[in-house]
Amino acid sequence: MTVVEVAVRAHAALGEGPTWDARAGRLVWVDILGSRIHTYDPASGRRTASATEQHVGAAKPRAGGGLVVNLRDGVGLYGPPGPDGHAGPFRWLHREPVPGRRGNDAAVAPDGSLWCGTMRYDEAPGGGTLSRIAADGTVTPVLGDVSVSNGTGWSPDGRRVYYIDSPTRRIDVFDVGDDLLPVGRRPFATVEDGFPDGLTVDAEGCVWVALWDGGAVRRYTPDGVLDRVLELPVRRPTACAFGGPDLTDLYITTARTGLAAPHPMSGSLLVVPGAGKGLPQPEFAG
Repeated sequence: MTVVEVAVRAHAALGEGPTWDARAGRLVWVDILGSRIHTYDPASGRRTASATEQHVGAAKPRAGGGLVVNLRDGVGLYGPPGPDGHAGPFRWLHREPVPGRRGNDAAVAPDGSLWCGTMRYDEAPGGGTLSRIAADGTVTPVLGDVSVSNGTGWSPDGRRVYYIDSPTRRIDVFDVGDDLLPVGRRPFATVEDGFPDGLTVDAEGCVWVALWDGGAVRRYTPDGVLDRVLELPVRRPTACAFGGPDLTDLYITTARTGLAAPHPMSGSLLVVPGAGKGLPQPEFAG
């Protein structure tokens, strides 16, 4: 039986993007619509919440300290946190405002670049993108004609990349080319109960995906075979990531938005202790 615990009781409108910051020993996650970056230290129980000026789709640790963030109008950088643990000074790395569009999920590739997705607020088909942002701010388009750009993750050997455009109800897989960009897109797994949202890849190369409106996290083997289902008490889990000092605890973000009667845990950060074994996540090189 799956043991699901509340790591942080919260009322996030749209909790997303959990990421283990190994250097700081804490989990970083965001409330997109609440314009907040949250941190949680499971050893001390310390929590912080830093406001952003725009809706924030993702926040990831930087090699130089601080965070890279995928905001409504582009990608920005926060400096190292101060003594209070809150985010440091902000500057834009790449600003590209598009009316009606915002940043969504993002992931750091093995080479330290940020792969950041966008989507329209009205979720119009083809209104989003997936781009690669280098440490110096150079932008390389990866995918266009995306609707709701979501989970992205790499196999342990870095030779495959998984990707979700949620309305397709698929997890797709690509090979990684010599230029580190994806080639040979093909279906990896199809989801019928709910919509695939955020994903993470574990040390065995299995893909874990949170199911929006599916109330569960699923694990697929590297061959795309479903081999585990974690049933959750909330309807809208959004993303998952392994954390803790040994990367064995699975953290899950959740949402309240759009629910007439949210579960008391909706909007909280959940954790399944000892769920598996994660991979260390690279830091953004900028």
